[in-house]
Formats: sequence, C-alpha cells, structure tokens
Amino acid sequence: MITSLNGNGNRQMTYKLILIYMKRKYIATFLLGLALTGCSKDFLTVIPETALSSATFFKSEADFQQAVNGAYVPFRQMYNERAWVLEEMHSDNTYYARNTLYGAVDPTENVADFAVPTANGVTANDNVLVQYRLNYVIIARANQILSLIDGTGITFSSEALKNNLKGQALFLRAFAYFDLVRLFGKVPLHLIPITGREDAALPLSTTEEIYAQIEKDALAASTALPNRATQELGRATSGAAKTLLANLYVTQKKWAQAEVQLKSVVTNDGYMLMPDYNDAFSFTSTNKNNRESIFEIQYMEGSAGYNGNQIYRFLPSPITALEIAPITGTSNPQPTSQESNNIPTPDLIAAYEAGDKRKDISIGYVTLSGSLRADKKYPYIKKYARVHSLNQNTGQNWPVYRYAEVLLFLAESLNEQGKAGEAAPYLNRVRERAGLAATTASSQATMREAIFKERRVELAFENKRWFDLTRTGRVKEIIGAYGAKVKANPAAYYFPAGAVPPPNAFTVLDDYYGLPAVEAALTPNF
Repeated sequence: MITSLNGNGNRQMTYKLILIYMKRKYIATFLLGLALTGCSKDFLTVIPETALSSATFFKSEADFQQAVNGAYVPFRQMYNERAWVLEEMHSDNTYYARNTLYGAVDPTENVADFAVPTANGVTANDNVLVQYRLNYVIIARANQILSLIDGTGITFSSEALKNNLKGQALFLRAFAYFDLVRLFGKVPLHLIPITGREDAALPLSTTEEIYAQIEKDALAASTALPNRATQELGRATSGAAKTLLANLYVTQKKWAQAEVQLKSVVTNDGYMLMPDYNDAFSFTSTNKNNRESIFEIQYMEGSAGYNGNQIYRFLPSPITALEIAPITGTSNPQPTSQESNNIPTPDLIAAYEAGDKRKDISIGYVTLSGSLRADKKYPYIKKYARVHSLNQNTGQNWPVYRYAEVLLFLAESLNEQGKAGEAAPYLNRVRERAGLAATTASSQATMREAIFKERRVELAFENKRWFDLTRTGRVKEIIGAYGAKVKANPAAYYFPAGAVPPPNAFTVLDDYYGLPAVEAALTPNF
C-alpha cells in the first residue's frame, strides 16, 4: 500500500519521508541526491554506518515508497513561492501593486516588469535560482530511484506496485525537465545520480534533446502508472502522464500526436468537469483531487509543516485585520504591509465576456483604507482565497492540470489540423459551464483566437499564460502592447500618485530566462 498523498486523509498523507528525519540523522544526504555513494562492486569497500547513502538506504519496498514521497516534496515550495512569479506574473494576467511604503524594487518586481537583469545568458534573480534548483532536486531524487529500482534485488509485493513507483519517478522527472526547458530553453540533462564533482557540471543539452527525454519518460510513465480509478489520490496517474505528454506535443506543434493522447484521457481516464467552476478548485480541507483534477500539488493546513500561504503573498497591501478577515476567515486576522504581487490586471479583467460565471469566482475586490492610491479598491485572486483557521496557514491544493485544460488542448490540436468543426464541441463544453453561449468561431484562424482567449480566462492564475505566450510566439506582440499601457497609465495598474515603473520596465522580452548566475559560477558550461 502506498502512503496516501490525498489532503483529505490528513493523518495518512504527509509525505511519509518526513518521518525519516526523526529516525535517521543523515537523511539529508539522500534527499539532496547530488553526491550519493553508490553500491561498489569491490567487497572491500566499507560504507560508514553513520552515512545514509544509496547503498544503505534502499533495503526494502518501503524505502522506495519513502523516496518517491520525497520526490514530490519540492513542489510545495515551488508552487507556494516561485512558479506563479515566473509563469503567471511574468505575463499580462497579473502585476504587482506598488507600495512605496515597503521599499525598493525587488527581484519579483523585476520579473513582473520584464526587467530581469541578464548578461551573457545568466541572471542573479533569486526567483530564477530557486525554481531552477527545486526542479533539479526533483530530478536528483527521481534519478536515484530510477537508477536502483530494477537492480536492488528487493522483492516487491507486486509488479504493479513496482511499476507504479517507477512510473511516478518517471513522471516527476519529465515534469521537472518540462518546466526547466520552457523556462530556460537549454539546461544540463542529468539522467543518472551524480557521484562527484567530475560529473556534476554537464554541458547544456539542446531544447530538442530535452524534449526527446521528456517524451521518453512521459510515454513510459503513461503505461507504468495506474489510472485515476485505482491510483491513490494525489499521486501521478496515467492520465497525468498523458496530459503532460500532450502538453509537450502541443508545445512542439505535433498536433496529431497530441490528439491521440488527449482523446485517450477523455475516453479512458474517468475525468469530468465539475458542474460548478468554483468546485474545480479545492478548499482548505475538502474537495481535493476531485474528478476534474488531473494533477495538483498537495498542501495541508495545520502545524505539521505541509501548509501553504499563497493567498497572503497575493493580497494587496497595506491591509488591516478588519479588511483581511472576510477574505481569509481566520480566527486571528493580522494586518500586512508588504509589496503586493500577482494582482489581476485590468487587461485580464476585461478579457471576461459579459455573463461569464468564472469572473466573480476568480476575482474579488477589497478596499484598503491605508492605500496611497486615490482609488483604494484593488482586485485579488479570489479562487485561492479559501476560508481557513490560522493566519498564514492554508491547506488548499494548487491545480496543475485540470480536465478543462485537456478539453481546450484537444480543441486546439484538432483546429490546428484544420478540423475547426470537430474542435468546437470541446471548446463549447468549457464555455457552457461558464454560462456562455457556444463559440461563433468557424474558421481555423477565428477558432485559434477563440481557444487562445478561452485558455486565458479558464486557466487564469494557474501559471499557464506565460507558456501560452511563448509557445505561440506572441510575447513581443502582446507584452509589448501591455507594457506600453502600463507605462502610459501607471495609476490604472495600481501605482500610487507619482510612482511609475522603472526606466528599464518591459525591455527584456525574451522567451527564456537567463540561467542562474550562482549555478553558472559552478560550471564552465553556462
């Protein structure tokens, strides 16, 4: 039995790997996965009993289960702190609300302003560094599992369980590389555990090489993993692997291959649209991993350390305890005075059609008495503002892939093959739930634009917009126009009187971020 990752089973879930910290002093050596001692063929090689390594850790089926649990762990920090900065706020969907009482421009504002300082292909931006490193922690942990699971001599309780564990590691490695390649274009392709400094600094692999490995891993995961009906909630499934694979094919414009994977998800994997858009997203302790959820990041409210606090990072500020209380519902509301990030832009708000039910579910408004702006009313991301008990401690999961996106991907894949008529029903299923009439698009060009616009409002604040702009080649077109509006009218974009974007705002309109400067100092290959 695999330990559940389902947030509904609060006492069961908790990524059991954490328990190992209390039992084995040197577990950190394993988790880093960057300098592990392998099993030596030389029987005279003695591995110190006090050093936890691949040779001493993997002794049972349970050890592989714990290792797989550990490979999921970096997602919590990634989605709580960094992914939304690099993949949502770095678009025209959200911006920051300048609080001149807070201080100087920070690295997150540089991302929102498309002004990330970059030279010779590298940047010192902290958001870039942390996202890069968290993805490689996932990769390192997956590599350790995959390098040993077929050769340890351990007897698993069933071949299905072994395949399940292996499939999860393959999915997680593919997922992490897909995030990296879309952010950076070229990164080192590590597929085996690093044993020392000599093999730590690999050259950059090409985008095509990384795509090929993602495809290989995701394909293998799609056959190794069980589907939603038999997999424990919260874990990667065959449907998640096929969705990731389809996303890769869509990015590569391999439309026919994407169609095959997406139709398999629609036909075979048991997902459905939740009747109410609001119910597509989890609450702090209920509705997690629901029928629309294909893959989501697991959080748990409470003192165990598995909680998030995304909504507090997103709320406009300065906000009083009285103003924040109706949003969070906590018993101990606390005021905040900070820079405010991920604030819905006027552009996104205007993108919703009249009568779209998703608008009021996704976006709320709060009036800040302490704001320095003449208009003290601010929008905020309402669909993540779920009632919870304690200040800065939330438990709702983060949606990564939903069935609605599968339908929109399928519509896009069909349309790009010249099948606009076949694409329309999949688009209309998403629109119907939103309370909207069927699309009037009929040509390939009008259907393409209709799907592009629908993705923006359906998937708002789910870290999709930046990647939609890059894969469609529309960064300079759309962000260029958006940046011009921000600079022409800062007050409409939440700047107080007299405050304006920095002079270098909207000058770095590249499809990829520079690689982390700290990492570049450790390798001759960047």
